Amino acid sequence: MTSLAIVFGMLPIALGLGPGAEARAPMAHAIIGGVITSTLLTLVVVPTVYELIHARRSH
Repeated sequence: MTSLAIVFGMLPIALGLGPGAEARAPMAHAIIGGVITSTLLTLVVVPTVYELIHARRSH
């Protein structure tokens, strides 16, 4: 929920809406990309790697 709030909060800046947003758009792009990447890593990649390692040690 927090990740979605950050992404949706940065969308107007990333799209260049509002005064001065064109100067801040690259930072918004970086923040959105970082939040999405870290969320995917935390929720998908880390648990998957953990399960793979755990499965190998169990055999």
